[in-house]
Amino acid sequence: MSFLLALLWSFGRLSSDREILALKSCGVSFLQMAFPVAVATLLVLGGTFFLTLYARPWSNTALRQVIYEVTKTRATAGLKEKTFNDEFDGIVVYTDEIQPPGDVLGGVMIADNRTAQRQNTIFARQGRVVVNENSQLLTLRLFDGTVHSTEAFRKGYQTTHFSTYDLTLNLATALSGLTPATPAPPELSLRDLRASIEQKRKDGANTNAELSELHRRFSLPFSCLVFALLALPISVRPTWGFRSHGFVISIVIIVAYYVLLTVGETLGKKGSLPPVIALWLPNLILGTVGVVLFRRAAQEKEGLLFSFTK
Repeated sequence: MSFLLALLWSFGRLSSDREILALKSCGVSFLQMAFPVAVATLLVLGGTFFLTLYARPWSNTALRQVIYEVTKTRATAGLKEKTFNDEFDGIVVYTDEIQPPGDVLGGVMIADNRTAQRQNTIFARQGRVVVNENSQLLTLRLFDGTVHSTEAFRKGYQTTHFSTYDLTLNLATALSGLTPATPAPPELSLRDLRASIEQKRKDGANTNAELSELHRRFSLPFSCLVFALLALPISVRPTWGFRSHGFVISIVIIVAYYVLLTVGETLGKKGSLPPVIALWLPNLILGTVGVVLFRRAAQEKEGLLFSFTK
């Protein structure tokens, strides 16, 4: 987006100051003026490839881990002394004392109402918070206490004494929506994404989401080339307005590109179009328009598409 705007503004300024006309009068052709832009396009293309193939999956994975750490902190460090904590669905935890660094509890009472048929009230002299990072499970390990159980269809209750009692809670379930169980396609590295596609093909599963993500990573960088093909012939017109036209046309091109990209990605994931066609659709359509405009500019021909600049 910034590359497109830079091309429109820089060549628009040269055009409005009649520098393009001066270059042409000195024998500098349109193709010669396009050469440094081609070099810059290749540099931006390489940088965008790095972002889509490596930086974006890494950053998405890092974001997912940060969200998990935040939710884990909310579930563990969020426990407060002499307060009824209900971060987990169906579980209420009360503790008289929390010893630093926050994983040792003293005087614990827990109301476990996760099962409608059986309700447990647990009292323990001491407890410890144990987090399993791999399985995203949180265990409240209780020491020296009793469990008072009542059942919906029986009178009275049952009392059980224990020296050690583990109450396991699922962090992902308790904080659903923030920490998906498996990485999404945008979070996978290129190697993992291809491995996921191969595995799903062997299992006979749908691979549209993974294929759409794969082709998106390769098609998106080529928008730099498409934007260069569009920006150069439009901005070298002699009557080009420097800032106003550049900003407006860049917004129009960017919106058109991302509308086509969004539509293509949706069609690809739904299977309405093959992902390889759906995700390359913006480049095919706008790239074709760009090639036509570029050829007209190189041949010094007037076209109907430039009539608005007259």
